[in-house]
Amino acid sequence: MKYTNEVEINKPLEEVIPLFDNPDNLYKWMEGLQSFEHISGTPGQPGAKSKLKFKVGKREMVLIETVTVRNLPKEFTGTYESENGKGALNIVRNEFVKLSPAKTKYISESEFQFKGFMAIIAVLMKGAFKKQSLKYITNFKNFAESD
Repeated sequence: MKYTNEVEINKPLEEVIPLFDNPDNLYKWMEGLQSFEHISGTPGQPGAKSKLKFKVGKREMVLIETVTVRNLPKEFTGTYESENGKGALNIVRNEFVKLSPAKTKYISESEFQFKGFMAIIAVLMKGAFKKQSLKYITNFKNFAESD
């Protein structure tokens, strides 16, 4: 399953990128994020791995992020997989485009690869996945504009 979401941020590209690139800011826009822990590699660089713990309702979820491409503002891509390796692999490509001296477009492309039973659930819940991804980038927009 693949889809793209985008938002326009009323802030210059030069101010948006440092906000996105700072892992301490993740808590300010990634709803449900409980912790972000660097595991291996050079932080933020291709090959780096981090553990993200989320609480979604009563459910806890642990994802392992692997940075695959870092070429900001053109591209920051990472894979996100459940800690046990079961369920789904999410590949997220982020791009930032300067629209004007005071406006930036944030484009987020998501690709999910499901395993086993999750493949059936995914077909039924495609809209929910897209909606959650849009919520994250909208939260980032609101955070960036208020900073």
